[in-house]
This record gives sequence, C-alpha cells and structure tokens, in this order.
Amino acid sequence: MNTSLDNLTHKMQRAALGKIVDVALSRAEQDREKTMCQLVDAAKQFYGSGFSDETYENAKKVLTDPDSKWTKLINCVLDQTDPHVARTTALNLGYEAFFRGTKMIRENRVKYQCNIPWLILFDPTSACNMHCVGCWAGEYGHKNNLSFEDMDKIVTQGKELGVYLYMLTGGEPLVRKKDVLKLAEKHNDVQFAIYTNSTLIDEPFCEEVQRLGNIAFMLSIEGTPETNDARRGEGHYAAVMHAMDLLKKYGIIFGTSICYTRQNIEAVTNDAFMRLLCEKGAHFGFYFHYMPVGNEAAPELMPTPEQRKYMIDRIRYLRSSACDIPFYPMDFQNDGEFVGGCIAGGRNYFHINSAGDAEPCVFIHYSNANIHDQSILEILHSPLFMAYHNGQPFNKNHLRPCPMLENPELLEKMVHETGAHSTDLQSPESVEHLCEKCKSYAADWQPTADEIWSHHKVRESRYENYKDWKPSQPLD
Repeated sequence: MNTSLDNLTHKMQRAALGKIVDVALSRAEQDREKTMCQLVDAAKQFYGSGFSDETYENAKKVLTDPDSKWTKLINCVLDQTDPHVARTTALNLGYEAFFRGTKMIRENRVKYQCNIPWLILFDPTSACNMHCVGCWAGEYGHKNNLSFEDMDKIVTQGKELGVYLYMLTGGEPLVRKKDVLKLAEKHNDVQFAIYTNSTLIDEPFCEEVQRLGNIAFMLSIEGTPETNDARRGEGHYAAVMHAMDLLKKYGIIFGTSICYTRQNIEAVTNDAFMRLLCEKGAHFGFYFHYMPVGNEAAPELMPTPEQRKYMIDRIRYLRSSACDIPFYPMDFQNDGEFVGGCIAGGRNYFHINSAGDAEPCVFIHYSNANIHDQSILEILHSPLFMAYHNGQPFNKNHLRPCPMLENPELLEKMVHETGAHSTDLQSPESVEHLCEKCKSYAADWQPTADEIWSHHKVRESRYENYKDWKPSQPLD
C-alpha cells in the first residue's frame, strides 16, 4: 500500500514538474531569466528546508543576470537543443536525479550505512574500434560484454536506491547501439550519458536518440588535428567534427571528454580550441588527468607538476566571469575541493566493467564483487567499497584526492586488506606494479599541491564522508 502511494506521489510530482518545464520552455524565447527563476522556485518548494536560503538566493541572483556566464551558457544550450530532448533532460536529470534521486540517496546512505552513489558507470562492451596510445580499453579485445539483462539489472536496482544518472564507457559503447537504445527506451525516466570516440555516430542513430530524448554524449577529443590524431589515429579528429555537426543538427545535448597529457595540455585548453568547441555546439566537458593504468600504460604521458598547476589555474579561469567563452569545464582530478575529495567507491559513483566486475573507480581495476552474482547494494557493502567508505577523504588536501595517483600507499593497503583481485581484462596488474608508477609522481606533486592548497579558503560545509551526515541537513 505504501509503495503504491509513493509511486502515485512520484508520478504526480513528475507530472507537476513537467507542466512547469513545458511552460518554461514555451516562454524561454520571451523571458528566459524569469523562466529560470520559476525552476529555482520549484526546486525550493520540492526541497523545503533542505534547500538553504543562501543557495536559493545565489541561484536566483545568477540566473536573473542576463550578463552572467551561467545565463549565457544556458541560453546557448537552449538555443540548439530539440524541445523534446530539453524537456526529457529537465525531468530526468533535473527532477529524477537532482531532486527526487538526491533525497532518496541521502536517506539510503543513513539506512544502509554505506556509500550510495549519485551515478553509476558501466561498460556495455570491452570492444573498441580504436587503439589510442596509453589507453587500456583498446587492448581489451572483443571478448567481454554485459548482456542487455545485466544492464537492465544495473539500472533497475540503481533506481531503487535513487540513482537516475548512468554513464556508459568502454571499450566503445556504441558497438552495442541496439541494446543501448533498447535500454534507454525501457528506462525512459533515466538520464544516460555516453562516452564515445564519435566514429559510430550516424544520421539514423541520431534520429533515434532525438526520439528518445534521454541520451547525451561526451565526445573524446584532444586539441588540434595533429595532437588528437597523434594519440587516437589518423582521421579521428575529422570523425569527431562530423559527429558534432550531426548532434547539433538533431538538437542532441553533448559535451567533451578530454584526457590531458604532458604532450597535449596546451592544445586542449587554449582559447581557440575552447571557442571551436562552442561553435560546434559543445558547452560543457570533463577533463581527465592521464592515469598510468595497465601493464601497457605510458607513464611518460603524465603531466608535470608545473603543467598540473597550469591546469588548475586555467580551468578556474575558464569557469570565471572574466572569461567570455560559454563553456563550463569540469576537472575530475583537480576539482576535489568542490566535492569533498575522492568521489569513488560509491561515494558519488562507481564503475562496472564489461565482465561485470564492480570497481570503485574507472581507473582502479580491482574488485571483490560482480554484478552477475551480487546486487548493487551487496556490491556497495563489499570489502573494498567499505574500505573506501571508511577511508574517505584519503587526503585533507583535495588537490591530492586519489588513493592511487597521489596516495598510492593507501590503495596498496586497501587492496591487500580486502583481498581484492585485479580486474584488468588484458593482463592482471599487481597493485604494487600500478602504485610503483605513481610514487614518484605523488612525491613530485605534493610540494606544489600543498603550496596551492595553503592559500585556499576551504569550504567547511562540504561533506567529505557521509557516515555522519543527517538527511535533515541542507544542501550546499
């Protein structure tokens, strides 16, 4: 009985928000600032006391300023997004993931006394049609695939815990186009984001994605044709440009996924590159520090301390009001201060590979749980995941958040104490071998990181570990 009432309330809430979104989108051309305020008001009403007055006022202030970077960015995205895609994204990512999902997740962290993620990554396949330098996925081959039933299980069980955002990685996820579309259609209340090399995006596929409305894309690109194709292969840059044109034509939301290395760091961050991305239709993206994962990794691609400091300064500039480029970059390795350090191990996300192994991070290929014989909740209670839960943050300096890259002794300790095994699909890599590649890097980076951090004003309200969090506490 209670479940039925909960479902009814859920459906009524989604329908009510859907009407607000419809009105907002219909009026967007005339008065976008007012429209954005209506959505902020809806969020405040939904969260009640859980939505702090300070957050509410700051959001309204930013979104009512036509000259603010956020307003310009939102306008760029709305101008090019198909109305059905915009509506579906607002409901799935806005209502289901941010509003309702976040509340469920926070309650379940207390109920189950473990990490409950906000998003789950999984690999539909190990197959990839490319062989990028230093990338483990290109070496995995075609032998491992999650069945449709596996993927359906992940999403179904994740939704029961409040997870409504799923990112597909690989391998190349679009090798499994048919099942990906089938999954998105079955779970039309979920937002999917696909990390892709772009080469398999074509017109018929875009038509289906536009019809469904709940799939976004993160396209791999690394600067100029020369810097990109040197790592990813001749012709890849042109393929990404073509994919961007198709996605923009069909009004599909997309951003970028950029691995920055010692060789390409300036090429993937300069003004000309950022303006090109905006012109092509990408207005947000993730930057990932190159990780020396796998026996065939190329540690020489790891950025120098000076380059990483440049990256920190550059990303913050690109996000600031001093920069007029309507692009919002997020830096997976250097934005720890905004998310309380390491977000892996289910704290905010975790990864399931194409063999079903549950890994705490897409870069940490060790596990003692598998989706084929355990539920999502059982995975989150597994020894390695609980070691993450109990050990986070791994460093109070959030410019040194990772238990592998900056604190390799901690990953070694956790793997040994929990009995986790290597899940590398090409050739098992011992944790000692992996961490040995990180030790000199960690030692070289520490002085620079500590110096930068000593000048930071730390946000005291950002939760670093959810063990002591109470559901009644307001959102940051």
